Amino acid sequence: MPAVLVKLLEGVFTPVQKQEMVRQVTDAMIAVEGENLRPYTVVIVEEVKSGDWGFGGKTVTTEAVTAMAAGKSRAAG
Repeated sequence: MPAVLVKLLEGVFTPVQKQEMVRQVTDAMIAVEGENLRPYTVVIVEEVKSGDWGFGGKTVTTEAVTAMAAGKSRAAG
């Protein structure tokens, strides 16, 4: 049973966007593993608290990621 874990920063994506992620990740897995495994393919969306995520040695907040998604350059930390 294939399982894919998607980690996201909390509060960045809406429930509808997360549902679409699950659908599209499942479709991507099915393209590799075959349609017969669709009912057994698990996608887990796990949210990480704002500030508990980091890269480049700096923490990232929900606010910073939301600004990046809006096309505003905003550095982490």
